[in-house]
Amino acid sequence: MSVRWLFQPSALHWAWRTAALRSTLGRQRGVLRWTHSGGHSYRAVIFDMGGVLIPSPGTVAAEWEVQNHIPSGTILKALIRDGDSGPWMRFMRGEMTTEAFLEEFGRLCSEIAKTSVPVNSFFSLLTSEQVAKQFPVMTQAISQIRAGGLQTAVLTNNFYLSNGKSFLPLDRKQFDVVVESCLEGICKPDPRIYQLCLQRLGLQPSEAIFLDDLGQNLKAAASLGIHTIKVGQPEAAVKELEALVGLPLSGDIPNTRPVRKTMEIPVDALEKYLKGLLGTHGTGPMELLQFDHGQSNPTYYIRLADRQLVLRKKPPGTLLPSAHAIEREFKIMKALENAGVPVPTVLDLCEDSSIIGTPFYLMEYCPGVIYKDPSLPGLEPSQRQAIYAAMNQVLCRIHSVDLQATGLDSFGKQGDYILRQVQTWTKQYRAVETSSVPAMERLIQWLPLHIPKQQRTTVVHGDFRLDNLIFHPEKAEVLAVLDWELSTLGDPFADVAYSCLLHYLPSSFPILKGFRDMDVTQLGIPTMEEYFRMYCLQMGIPPIDNANFYMAFSFFRVAAILQGVYKRSLTGQASSAIAEQSGKFPEFMAELAWDFAIKEGFRVFKEMPASKPVVRTYHAWAGSRPQRTPAGVRSSSSVAAAAPSQETKGGLIISPEGLSPRVRKLYDRLLQFMKENVYPLEPELQRHQASADRWSPSPLIEDLKEKAKAEGLWNLFLPLETDPEKKYGAGLTNVEYAHLCEVMGMSLYAPEIFNCSAPDTGNMELLVRYGTEEQKARWLVPLLEGRIRSCFAMTEPKVASSDASNIEASIREEDGSYVINGHKWWITGILDPRCKLCVFMGKTDPQAPRHQQQSIILVPMDTPGINIIRPLSVYGLEDPPGGHGEVRFKDVRVPKENIVLGPGRGFEIAQGRLGPGRIHHCMRLIGYSERALSLMKTRVMSRTAFGKPLVEHGTILADIARSRVDIEQARLLVLKAAHLMDVAGNKAAALEIAMIKMVAPSMAYQVIDRAIQAFGAAGLSSDYPLAPFLAWARALRFADGPDEVHRLTVAKMELRNHSRLQEPAVPRVL
Repeated sequence: MSVRWLFQPSALHWAWRTAALRSTLGRQRGVLRWTHSGGHSYRAVIFDMGGVLIPSPGTVAAEWEVQNHIPSGTILKALIRDGDSGPWMRFMRGEMTTEAFLEEFGRLCSEIAKTSVPVNSFFSLLTSEQVAKQFPVMTQAISQIRAGGLQTAVLTNNFYLSNGKSFLPLDRKQFDVVVESCLEGICKPDPRIYQLCLQRLGLQPSEAIFLDDLGQNLKAAASLGIHTIKVGQPEAAVKELEALVGLPLSGDIPNTRPVRKTMEIPVDALEKYLKGLLGTHGTGPMELLQFDHGQSNPTYYIRLADRQLVLRKKPPGTLLPSAHAIEREFKIMKALENAGVPVPTVLDLCEDSSIIGTPFYLMEYCPGVIYKDPSLPGLEPSQRQAIYAAMNQVLCRIHSVDLQATGLDSFGKQGDYILRQVQTWTKQYRAVETSSVPAMERLIQWLPLHIPKQQRTTVVHGDFRLDNLIFHPEKAEVLAVLDWELSTLGDPFADVAYSCLLHYLPSSFPILKGFRDMDVTQLGIPTMEEYFRMYCLQMGIPPIDNANFYMAFSFFRVAAILQGVYKRSLTGQASSAIAEQSGKFPEFMAELAWDFAIKEGFRVFKEMPASKPVVRTYHAWAGSRPQRTPAGVRSSSSVAAAAPSQETKGGLIISPEGLSPRVRKLYDRLLQFMKENVYPLEPELQRHQASADRWSPSPLIEDLKEKAKAEGLWNLFLPLETDPEKKYGAGLTNVEYAHLCEVMGMSLYAPEIFNCSAPDTGNMELLVRYGTEEQKARWLVPLLEGRIRSCFAMTEPKVASSDASNIEASIREEDGSYVINGHKWWITGILDPRCKLCVFMGKTDPQAPRHQQQSIILVPMDTPGINIIRPLSVYGLEDPPGGHGEVRFKDVRVPKENIVLGPGRGFEIAQGRLGPGRIHHCMRLIGYSERALSLMKTRVMSRTAFGKPLVEHGTILADIARSRVDIEQARLLVLKAAHLMDVAGNKAAALEIAMIKMVAPSMAYQVIDRAIQAFGAAGLSSDYPLAPFLAWARALRFADGPDEVHRLTVAKMELRNHSRLQEPAVPRVL
């Protein structure tokens, strides 16, 4: 079968691979590296924007000046006037607003032209959609570059628009890295901006190619060792780029490339066969290319004399029974040529394997448009609607074929199609199974029990999707339907469902770009339900109500197919260069299938008669509440208000009312933000964490981060003593942050939204305290900006890691580098695709004194040798997308300059890092507890049992009282510890930190447990945050040291404290 859509090159975003594939494949950078004829290996292509990807300002200006009767060259002279200090360069460094720039630039242009120059008109044209369009030749080249395994970046001198957004009229998903001058504050040709781009790509200058239209920018890049291409005409530049990277970037036949080494076929024998078949006697050589799709049946483009053909063949090696049935493809396409279904003209079926090694068939090449991106970018909503309507119409034509008239009545068995398909794909899945996939096991049991009772029988395509259709280039008309390998006689709704798979895949999905995260109504694309209704209307049949079953079946089948692709990749048989990376994809598709099975089960359940309707809220915050203070947030009613403090470290602030005016404003803004933006989205965020897409960051979280930044609620955690100049954070004391951190603790999602989540906070503070300027520039800045995430690797499975001196991982100096080996687990955040830094603790000198053996080193996550073995779960909670991983480090080589503070300082650094981290956990636990108690109060006031409200039961009242007392006691101890950290330092507060780490998790666990008991079974569900609160409260009795270690610390310090009142050891005699 052809499942080329599953590996479309345009959808292969290298950044994503780190989420879905790490656990199996580890970190592999630059898996595919192309070498040009000179022998140099390149790994990235960097593009300028204006003059390379879109028209340059100079070109736009020249045409505008002619149309507006402005002296030629006015705009260009004004652009370069005063060099770096001129308005244009300052504008591109983000130092001027649009309004200020246009005012100054207008004066300058008018001075040069000696007449009034309407620069607003020029600027509007320059930034308009009709002008700022990417050159198609560059779009095609970028797609081919990425398909070839190279990274792409855009490095542009650009500016802010009046709406506050940067001017970048490009699809950012084309690029692994985007560097914009107005965001960075530096412009080309400043060498720093090139170095920044290379740093984010993770490459050396010699591994990159840079395209620009300005000589000074190219000269600066070349001085660093970057290979450069001067762009005059985009087409010529692409040709030059082709020669360097060794890839076809602008061929006449789209989506083709040189034949892969493992997919080569005997050219001479094929050419001889074709000349005999076609009667061609041309003297020119035969051209043979391979289409970059076709995982199952390799597909080739052939040009021989004036004939253009397509060859489809079986893959080599031992094949599954009935798989790769190209004979069936040929037969049905031949039968449909005159049946009103658009198909390519087939020429011949050759079953003689001696020609090219396997059977194959030939058809005419059909030029036209294949829409590889299902969201149809660049089209109007009406055009998109027409495209999907045409797709639906041609499917109806396929399902309306007269079986007897076409001789297809014996093309497949009639009846029980779905059951036979489930059995077939189950059998094929078992034949290629490499590991157990729980969702597949459930589906194999569930599907046969829920087969639709009524099924029509028609021709079914079996692989019907948008990118299997060739469209007319100028209208919404299907010219040909491709890939008929899975065609048979069966239930037509299987085709309808199959063509809706993209509705449930995200646009960032690397195998196939879907549009689940887009507004399809705004795009003009029908929803899945609308698509089914459209089909039924055109076929003249009643609408169906069990579409979810067909969606479950379709995703199940894809999962089985992908398992076969992966198994063949292990033996080198798969025809795609990236098929071998597909090991996790069967599970992903199976989980999507199971989601639909659950939906279908709910549909059946709801249709069953019930004596009483079931009513349930899906929101964790229920009931009306005062607007001033959100539920679960402390007010002055529970704690006496303190007098407003000054911004000093002097007094212990026990209530938010005692915060300084500046911090109180932050606190109030945080409360409002949580109420308006975080709590309402929790159900959707929870669904994302439970979805098959859970290992990809939620777009909602990313949107909320930008809002938090805009409101100044960002990087609140860095204590004033660590960052006295407020260079990196908000400049809060530990006590001030404690009050804000408690609010963030009321939602599991909030800390990340404000860039205040572990382990990033600890790692950022480590870098601020101990990092070199180079380490800060490379890691601290992107962490503070929220562009990357990090992890901390200390705990090991083979030793009691509660004693950090036990760790066995080694950091060995060798040839000017450090080589790391070790086995770590419970590494929080390492599964996140944004995780780029691992802060690693290991032994550099096992013979040194006990607490001087360890060192801490910064390890880039793309370093070879890091292998994530598996994700770990906490009471079944995987905590995606960051998760908690078990990892092996094998011969991981990092530069010596990555060591932090020097060899042997690891224990000291870890202790300094853990102090603030421990108190942050406890602050958040207070928030967990406050929200749990608030939910409990709401619940018991709204429920009745045994003849009276729950709130009137004595046990409930006792639990509420105990919870309030427990929370207040723990909070005061947390605030005391924070206060001591502020006024005496972390070491002086060691006793209080140990006490709060011992008290807070157990307190939170008990408070949450009481709330769950009051909720009943609902408290165990995902409808409320109580269950995950409980799980993480329990887990925090281990994190940053188990309770036993903290008890030991407290006891030892207590015994050493002789200043406390002591009773005599001998009993008194009365």
